[in-house]
Amino acid sequence: MSANQNDLIRAHVWVKGRVQGVGFRAHVEYCAYQIGGITGWVRNVGYDEVEAVAEGTREKVERFIELMKQGPRASRVDESRVDWEEVTGEFSEFGVRRSM
Repeated sequence: MSANQNDLIRAHVWVKGRVQGVGFRAHVEYCAYQIGGITGWVRNVGYDEVEAVAEGTREKVERFIELMKQGPRASRVDESRVDWEEVTGEFSEFGVRRSM
């Protein structure tokens, strides 16, 4: 089976570092809207970690991941992890979820 660039993919992304109190979730949400065609969510986990799930085409999701790893100007990402999951199609938009 060949991968079509229009096929949808799902990424579960975690970043750690200086990611709280710097507008990180708003930045991630803005990036999803700017890219367009990205659905899912972002939330804080603990005091130094942000988690996101994104669905969209491979090109768009990979761009989203790169922007998330960069973060806003005042942030600093020390570690990141991406797990590729099965697309569920459960989201209609991208939004910020309540922190864990």
